Amino acid sequence: MDKLRVIQWTTGKVGKLSLRGILDDPRLELVGVYAYSDDKAGTDAGPLCGRPDTGVLATTDIDALIALGADTVFYNPFMADLDHTVRLLESGLDVISTNLFLNVGGIQGETEEALAAACERGDSSLYITGINPGWINTMVTAMTAICRDVQQVSVFESADCSVYESAETWQALGFSLPEASPEVLEMAKMWLSTFRDSVGRMAVALHYDLDDMEFFIEHQTASEDVDLGWLLMKKDTIAAIRAGWNGKVNGKTVVQSNVAWYLTKKLNGDWVFDDDHYHVVVKGEPEIQTRIRFIPPEHWGNHEWDTMTAMPAVSAAFNVAAAPAGILTLKDVGLPCAPAGIWDKERSEGHSVTV
Repeated sequence: MDKLRVIQWTTGKVGKLSLRGILDDPRLELVGVYAYSDDKAGTDAGPLCGRPDTGVLATTDIDALIALGADTVFYNPFMADLDHTVRLLESGLDVISTNLFLNVGGIQGETEEALAAACERGDSSLYITGINPGWINTMVTAMTAICRDVQQVSVFESADCSVYESAETWQALGFSLPEASPEVLEMAKMWLSTFRDSVGRMAVALHYDLDDMEFFIEHQTASEDVDLGWLLMKKDTIAAIRAGWNGKVNGKTVVQSNVAWYLTKKLNGDWVFDDDHYHVVVKGEPEIQTRIRFIPPEHWGNHEWDTMTAMPAVSAAFNVAAAPAGILTLKDVGLPCAPAGIWDKERSEGHSVTV
């Protein structure tokens, strides 16, 4: 079996789980790990993700990693570095990222131009994925194949986000504040532009030429003090949001992506949250309604939920390798999936697949 030689870029919340995914996939050979901090340099990749030693040591030396002649980089930093990414793509490495480059303007304008030019020079590909944007968009657009007419595609995401222990993330969206100032609203719009990207991906796949992208957001406050241990929300401060983007053609919403996120259900208002993580509605002929609920194993801790961000990237490696050079769309990549049959064979032969 031909293997892809891969590099893991950072080992934070998502990167650690991506690294586990690489080690679990017999089709992938880990050859390098980029360490964001000097204190991880020289550490074996295994212990960095809770696994046995692999013989591959993390490094901060980008030139040394490029010199390995790998095929693919799994790119999972908290903040994107445009110069690093351009260097990787120019060297011929495919880059599969769970970071949407929001801190450098997103995949648009000068950032998009720089990345596209790097892909052209390196004959390489950039694919951005995760659970949303990424996996859910692929699933939803594929579902429309049974329809003889489609009027609107909607994705509703609902989540108890108290498992994501990042006070900075939630405060940027207004959580724990008495109200959302204009500055907070603008910051929230920027961070939630991930779902603007989600709408755009589905629109491109469905052949819509959107002429407007409408953002909306509303907040709800806590009915009592709530202390999560890593974030304190006083009574009457923001504890939940509903937000999203409506992609429109001639004033009509044709594609939408909505989120309902909460850190507590102890709220002043009468908001009701769906226990299913996704509710998908395709209005057409026929209409499609489906719900998706993720049920974690008992041993998962809070950050294990990031597995569902990391694995769509790991699973896409061979699809990306087979795709044309450039910044890839859903159609370019197709339907990535887990190597279930290979895992089954490994288990039947007595090999451990996961820990």
